[in-house]
Amino acid sequence: MNETLLVTGASGQLGRGVIHYLLDTHKVPPAKIIATTRNPENVADLALRGVVVRAADFNDAASLETAFEGADKVLIISTGDLDLKSGRRLKQHENAVAAAKNAGISHLLYTSMPNPEPVSPVLFADDHYSTEQAVKASGIPYTIFRNGWYQENLFLALPQAIASGRWYTSAGDGRVAPGARDDMAAAIAAGLAGASNESKTYTLTGPHAYTTAEVAALVSEVTGKPLDVVQVSDEALTEGVKASGVPEDFAEVIVSFDVNTRAGRIAMVTDAVETLSGRKSTTLKQFLEANKVALAG
Repeated sequence: MNETLLVTGASGQLGRGVIHYLLDTHKVPPAKIIATTRNPENVADLALRGVVVRAADFNDAASLETAFEGADKVLIISTGDLDLKSGRRLKQHENAVAAAKNAGISHLLYTSMPNPEPVSPVLFADDHYSTEQAVKASGIPYTIFRNGWYQENLFLALPQAIASGRWYTSAGDGRVAPGARDDMAAAIAAGLAGASNESKTYTLTGPHAYTTAEVAALVSEVTGKPLDVVQVSDEALTEGVKASGVPEDFAEVIVSFDVNTRAGRIAMVTDAVETLSGRKSTTLKQFLEANKVALAG
């Protein structure tokens, strides 16, 4: 491995997972990996393994340019800043794309979402769509990973739903194919470590698409606890989420996921994860069985 690979958001779960796969599966020399994060002390374990750790703040364009110096390939992991009114997240991503271009990198990779085009009901979809356009406009060969719904996202709703025996949703009969975050990390690491310099877009999903009712049936089978799905309007769901203590802006974001599911915009199933990683994907049942105690108490 002669190329130097850079991963942003290295202290996050996805970024850390990608780096571990680079080290342990692809045997990339630690000195050929740059891990960037706002707080380098949070990845001290990676530094101990020989990974180059650099401070980088997506709100500080100069820090990104310094951090990206000497990198050949850069993986921009989308930030978690969901303040929709400020437009800050898109600006952060644009800063990173500009820094990558100024650093003269040979390949730019980005983690997006499925079907982020402007008609998407997901309230932050334009952050991803506009970033994809910025990546393409940079003129740098690129790989875009459109990450589907993580199985781990079920922790947002399932523990409370299982405890009450009712799962409130406005997703209707829409389907989603949840995939394990670790599987997506393995796929992304393979793409980052790969030799191809061709521009590609991959949609990463789990191996099977389910309706909410089908997920609930599987949850009941695994936990032994009854779980009824209650379909409600988007407005009622928003009020219910707010009543649970979630701020209004974020409650609307959460409900927009259900709107997107109901519209059939996240129902796709692809083999990209298995093709890239070279291994079988974690099924939803396997995930539920592995996390049964945490989900059901």
